[in-house]
Amino acid sequence: MLLSPMIKRFFSTGGVHLKQVTFRNLRGKKVSSQQWLARQLTDPYIEKARMMNFRCRSAFKLTEIDDRFRILQPGFNVIDCGAAPGSWTQVAVNRVNANGKKHDDRRGKVISVDRNNFHPIDGAIILGNSDFTSAETQEKIKVYLGQERVDVVLSDMAPNATGIREMDVENILNLCYSTLRFALQVSRTGASLIVKLWQCKESKQLEDDISKYYEDVRVMKPNASRTDSAEIFLMAREFKGVVAP
Repeated sequence: MLLSPMIKRFFSTGGVHLKQVTFRNLRGKKVSSQQWLARQLTDPYIEKARMMNFRCRSAFKLTEIDDRFRILQPGFNVIDCGAAPGSWTQVAVNRVNANGKKHDDRRGKVISVDRNNFHPIDGAIILGNSDFTSAETQEKIKVYLGQERVDVVLSDMAPNATGIREMDVENILNLCYSTLRFALQVSRTGASLIVKLWQCKESKQLEDDISKYYEDVRVMKPNASRTDSAEIFLMAREFKGVVAP
């Protein structure tokens, strides 16, 4: 559907802020570009992210999950996989007190990894230009952990889309299983895990596999996740530990 050259929308972000957004000079742009601009400028989570100094709107996905289940606590150690541009890391740093701003609480640790470089975040250990799935990167993470165990492993990783559904599903499942295998190595008993994947029939097998190691596994679709997006999250709590054969 074509958008008119000038579109005015009013929207509220949590009843706190009201802003008028105006499109101008859209004539000649592709329909897809007009629709993308409309979504960007009228999405309340984008506006809230700006107001709260989050690097992108995805911060509210993790915020919503943690507000409900309280998996991020002061003093916790967190691994953030696929962290760029850093919004999940920002949430994690604040909630586990990795930046030490809550002087009366224990100070946690956040290690953030991404194949892309991204700007530093106060309180986080940033491993940019690092492929989480590589053995080299995982060894680096273990060095930073030292003798400590991990309380939460987060993965907002997603592969570059190929346009071939079967291949895209296989690629994101591979990322999920890579995250799970690493979590089994470094997590303390009782730890939590969050991984992102696409809605697909294969997700049930992944859920079952995670359930072998965690007491409680749930499929999540946060309100901040766009309705036209196929993304879902598997959230697992209460890591059972791994019994050596």
